[in-house]
Amino acid sequence: MSGTTIRLAGCRKAFADGTVAVHDLDLTIDAGETLAILGPSGCGKTTTLRLIAGLERPDVGQVFFGDTDVTRLPIERRDVGMVFQNYALFPNLDVAGNIVYGLKIRGMAPAERNKRCAELLELVGLRDHGKRGIHELSGGQRQRVALARALAPKPRVLLLDEPLAALDAQLRERLRSELDQLLRHLGITAVFVTHDQGEAMALGNRILVMEHGRVAQLASPRDIYQQPANTFVASFVGNLNAFPVLEHMPLGLKVSGGELPWRGGGLPATVYCRPEHLRVMDSEGHLRGRLVGQFFQGAQSRLLVDVGADQPLLVDSTDGVIHTPGSLIALAVEPQVLFTLAS
Repeated sequence: MSGTTIRLAGCRKAFADGTVAVHDLDLTIDAGETLAILGPSGCGKTTTLRLIAGLERPDVGQVFFGDTDVTRLPIERRDVGMVFQNYALFPNLDVAGNIVYGLKIRGMAPAERNKRCAELLELVGLRDHGKRGIHELSGGQRQRVALARALAPKPRVLLLDEPLAALDAQLRERLRSELDQLLRHLGITAVFVTHDQGEAMALGNRILVMEHGRVAQLASPRDIYQQPANTFVASFVGNLNAFPVLEHMPLGLKVSGGELPWRGGGLPATVYCRPEHLRVMDSEGHLRGRLVGQFFQGAQSRLLVDVGADQPLLVDSTDGVIHTPGSLIALAVEPQVLFTLAS
């Protein structure tokens, strides 16, 4: 199984009520790449997936698979596999029946169907589950059956719509890892929609962050997190501390609670950092404030520190120290982790 390049050229999609779901989208997804489409409800991510699938047709623009224009081809002629949030399995068929359903419709011989089914059951870790009814399966097992069914006809493209959203947190974490390994093994071009930033970070070779039907940023997970394009991306992906600048000093920036070291160019009005970039110090630091809350999160603790700004600072600490509410907290930050953002 090998992937194919997907290209959307100037695709626009509006609905009957006048709402524009996707604005003039230009997007290239490389063969074998896993692209995560991330964003809040109503941002256009599911419509983009449906344009790729052939479930929606763009009002303007074209969709290409490789060099082939598939804009007017329906889903059944695009050679895609789809996995839905609600699985969409047939309750009257057993596991094997669900997996080979599409192959049977295509006229594949029974012996070939059975062989392909056995391969897929092995692939998704359900080797002994072929004769089980769908009602006998857990949520995670049903999702694996849905994935096997989508992969059965060896599609050029795999599309996943919130594939893990219906699962509990622990199972979602495990299947996320398994799905990542499977996609890498298959080398298939995969596009999945999610509102879960952790899922997008873990599975996507690149992440497309969408806002109001437009591309807010398209980049690697690392760049999305460390070099967000604007305040929307930065605040949607991870947590953020904002420091309005009160005064520009010779060696830094005066902000509420102290002075930050600044090595960047220009005279910024606001600088930002992530919670893990603030370090709790024993004595002196760049900032001082009072602890208003501490929350245990396993490997780290989340501290809320009031430095006199509109919002307390978020500090992720791994030192294991339990601080007394109201105590003074000194914080340090390295200048290279501070950044500015476009509005």
